[in-house]
Amino acid sequence: MKSGQDDDKKDQETRDQDAARGLTRRGFLTAMGSSAVTLAVADKLHATPAAEAEIIERGAMTKVVLMINGRSYRLLVEPRWSLLYVLREGLGLTGTKVGCERGECGACTVLIDDEPRYACMTLAVEVEGANITTLEGLMKGEELGPVQQAFAEHDAFQCGYCTPGQIMAVEGLLRKTPQPSVDAIRRGMSGNLCRCGTYRHIMNAAKRAAELKKA
Repeated sequence: MKSGQDDDKKDQETRDQDAARGLTRRGFLTAMGSSAVTLAVADKLHATPAAEAEIIERGAMTKVVLMINGRSYRLLVEPRWSLLYVLREGLGLTGTKVGCERGECGACTVLIDDEPRYACMTLAVEVEGANITTLEGLMKGEELGPVQQAFAEHDAFQCGYCTPGQIMAVEGLLRKTPQPSVDAIRRGMSGNLCRCGTYRHIMNAAKRAAELKKA
């Protein structure tokens, strides 16, 4: 019993000595924890940095040359500008419509090297050197192109807002597959939404456009 009391007394004396030196068990653990965090942060700060992306200030302009509907345009654009913005606000080619602006509806579809692409998801600087075709580029003066004519004949629109994108998607499909099957038309048009639900008329217009292009 006395031995246990002696041990307790020694422990208390040790604690008193540590406290006198400003050191307690709680303080020791806290200090060690803080040191570990400090070392971890320091390691991150002094680690070899990865290659950093170039930071481009807002408003900084860059020169691009865009080939649109067979015509060359020399432009100053911000690297962040979408092709949709440049077409509409920069060049006044408003046949390309603003829809969801996140690559879901297809209202802004244009052709880039004959492939349908969402202009809202494409940077203007990204397509320098490519051949860009918009709705306006399908016409010959005031004469409608075959796909436009087919849409008019089959009443393939109601509100008409999605129609430019629908026409461009059909045009892109027919440039790749001149005589598409019904399934091919469905797949080719799957990226374009019509809120009015005129899909049957759109399908008929696509078939008719293939006939007009063949003639």
